[in-house]
Amino acid sequence: MVIAIDGPAGAGKGTIAKMVAERLNLVYIDTGAMYRCIALEALREDIVNDKDKIIEMSKKINIKLSEDGKTFLNGEDVSEEIRSKEVTSVVSPISSIVPVREELVSIQRSIAEGKNVIMEGRDITTVVFPNADYKFYLDASVEERTRRRVEQNKEKGIFSSYEDIKQSIIDRDYNDMHKEVGALKRTNEQIYINSTNMGKEEVVNFILEKIGEVK
Repeated sequence: MVIAIDGPAGAGKGTIAKMVAERLNLVYIDTGAMYRCIALEALREDIVNDKDKIIEMSKKINIKLSEDGKTFLNGEDVSEEIRSKEVTSVVSPISSIVPVREELVSIQRSIAEGKNVIMEGRDITTVVFPNADYKFYLDASVEERTRRRVEQNKEKGIFSSYEDIKQSIIDRDYNDMHKEVGALKRTNEQIYINSTNMGKEEVVNFILEKIGEVK
């Protein structure tokens, strides 16, 4: 079984996908973490603005996602580092590079082969798994997504202004929706969820109800 969730930055896709995975004993694949690994390595190698070098690097690095939710880049646990402000600021344009997306989509499909998985990202329902058993689009207002991101940052000891985060989310939305390949799209096949006024458990239960697995 493949459950695919798409949606904009800050909508809570990762949190919800992990919760559903735990309830149904699914393999959770965090595609965003994979793109963030590429972005982190580009920053480390100082090649953020060199498209050709990023493409070359993406074919050589080793990315692994553990079952307990950790992300490893070339054997190093980078679960926290890939969520930094610096990585967030460059991941969208880097993830827009077509050969990079093609490389990672291939990896994502191979990870999911023969398993029951839940995968979230920007183009899971449209590109990575267009034949997924269940397709969801998880959304929330810009204001609510900003509020959530501010709270997440505070918990991590990162302090950014509400307006700065709001603008970064607006910019990210535009970039994600205008990618040459793998753009974020709403389709008639997706089950739309507006989580602006919903709690995490409400969203999870809604998804479980839709797939007939209320537990």
